[in-house]
Amino acid sequence: MRDLNGPTLPRRSRRTAALLTTGAAVTATLLGVSSVPANAAPTAASAGRNARTAAAPDISVANVKAHLAQLQSIANANGGNRAHGRSGYKASIDYVKGKLDAAGFTTTVQQFTSNGTTGYNLIADWPGGDAGHVVFAGAHLDSVSRGAGINDNGSGSAGILEVALTVAKQGYKPDKHLRFAWWGAEELGLVGSQNYVRQLPATERSKIDAYLNFDMIGSPNPGYFVYDDDPQLEGVFKDYFAGKNIPTEIETEGDGRSDHAPFKNAGVRVGGLFSGADYTKSASQAAKWGGTAGQPFDRCYHASCDTTANINDTALDNNSDAIAHAIWTLSGGSTTPPGGGKVFESTSALDIPDAGAAVESPVTVGGVTGNAPSALKVGVDIRHSYRGDLVVDLVGPSGKTYRLKDASSNDSAADVVATYTVNASGESADGTWKLRVQDVAAQDTGRINGWKLTF
Repeated sequence: MRDLNGPTLPRRSRRTAALLTTGAAVTATLLGVSSVPANAAPTAASAGRNARTAAAPDISVANVKAHLAQLQSIANANGGNRAHGRSGYKASIDYVKGKLDAAGFTTTVQQFTSNGTTGYNLIADWPGGDAGHVVFAGAHLDSVSRGAGINDNGSGSAGILEVALTVAKQGYKPDKHLRFAWWGAEELGLVGSQNYVRQLPATERSKIDAYLNFDMIGSPNPGYFVYDDDPQLEGVFKDYFAGKNIPTEIETEGDGRSDHAPFKNAGVRVGGLFSGADYTKSASQAAKWGGTAGQPFDRCYHASCDTTANINDTALDNNSDAIAHAIWTLSGGSTTPPGGGKVFESTSALDIPDAGAAVESPVTVGGVTGNAPSALKVGVDIRHSYRGDLVVDLVGPSGKTYRLKDASSNDSAADVVATYTVNASGESADGTWKLRVQDVAAQDTGRINGWKLTF
């Protein structure tokens, strides 16, 4: 992320950040439940049939760290940095491009000039998907000249690289087109991303449904910050972290200071994640996230000590998984569930009464041996004009309730289209599972469009 010096881009207005208090498993049962049978029988899909909407896979943090180790080695071999115009940056581009080419991506290197030297953006497109609807993830690959830049921004670069490689490993078939980018000369003022957006015809810009930016996702004293530029994209990330019982806050430190800014200024919807730079962690933030109050989120920000020793593995893992969740959720594609998994789903629509009793949509699971997994995937497609009114639970065969989403007056977006991960290992897999939804406030309407379980 670039330093705050010289002219800065306008800061966007802020609403008060709300602490997410969603639990991973809540046993209390809502009152006033009406059980409504599905109009059509749920369908079971084995590994031989594609799921209607694929659940995001777990991203290997070991693989992400292996990419960081390679970037550190590149810096070590090239004067200690990977900065624009230096040999270490070009070697970083070559490393990422080689991985993507081998995985089957179509890659393009875009050149530009800044400070009298040649810079490079790397763009990677995954074949297939509707080219008129693009889901785009990016991260800057350059470091400052003072160090290797492993958190800033090797972390974001490595995270989206491993997500892209996992797309290939999974044989993912997105409904929308997937594009990834590694930007150059961000540290000199967002030069690479500005160059890309400036050269992109308006017709092509209009095809980008979302640009997601990941600049510093492994800070050693981390926070969990979500961009609030677009309510729907913000909701995708907040839903993911709520499912892991991780509170989030609205990102403010990086306003106008990273590569989402040129896209936003061009009218593209943007979102993203950030784990903190040189701002100081407060006592309340340390209480909910751990770490050390009174210290920067990254004490090595833009310093020579930003090496592989400057990474928090847990934050890197959580944020990499959140990137995958967003890519899979927003692109809406399908894949064969790995490991012989089975998918059970209901495609029957069910109206949700306005400020009324909870409704339940059932799915019957059969033929699965033993208990449900500790990482049961619950894919939810709820269309609603004000998602903040909704309380969403999964009810297991035993009657135990797992809270997926709480109501919140600060959650002003529409729709809940997300995949939650639930530890349901205490439940027998076979039996009737229910998605329970209640609208707790008046003046908004919606329906359960469908939902599924992936074992």
